[in-house]
Amino acid sequence: MFKKVLVAEDFDSISIAVGQALKELSVSEIHHAKYCDDAFLKIKKAIQDDAPYDLLVSDLSFKTDHRENKLNSGEELITAIKKLQPDIKTIVFSIEDKSFRVKSLFTNLGINAYVSKGRNSIPELKKTITEILNTNSKIFSTGLSHALRDKSLIEIENYDIEILKLLSKGYILDEISTEFKNMSIAPNGSSSLEKRINRLKIYLKANNNVHLIAIAKDLGMI
Repeated sequence: MFKKVLVAEDFDSISIAVGQALKELSVSEIHHAKYCDDAFLKIKKAIQDDAPYDLLVSDLSFKTDHRENKLNSGEELITAIKKLQPDIKTIVFSIEDKSFRVKSLFTNLGINAYVSKGRNSIPELKKTITEILNTNSKIFSTGLSHALRDKSLIEIENYDIEILKLLSKGYILDEISTEFKNMSIAPNGSSSLEKRINRLKIYLKANNNVHLIAIAKDLGMI
């Protein structure tokens, strides 16, 4: 079993529940952090002390307060930690259920598992911790399995996300073309952009641009 685990969670009740689950799994050293900056510093110090953490369990959303932080989300925290310790096992434990956002955590951040908060989520978290101990397989909540296997999401690139963001802001085709040229994003011609938007409509089964934006928001793309 993992020997040293860091729990990054800003709600005491959840942090305590996760800590109890880890104790039941015989984890000998459990640390907690309510802020992403604090979690990052704990990881950094542990590496410097030659006593690194084996596992990070992190939420995605952290409520803002009077304190200023450099890292303000689970994504930012995991990105920063992976630069210091690329091989640390990572579980995201969050209420987030937008399939594209969850899928990007595996693709872009290299997390090992995703567990949705909800009914019976603590037992599922315990099971997941045990499963990822000696495997590199990606593990996610049962309820997300169908959505994350949606092949249409695989084809979506950062280029497409930028188009969707501008469409959601009310930009028309020519304005998107101009914006892309200013940002040195290519291809940026109106014809190429129109073809890309039409491809997105086909992939996401959207009837028009408004429907396309609504679907993109539901999936957590924008």
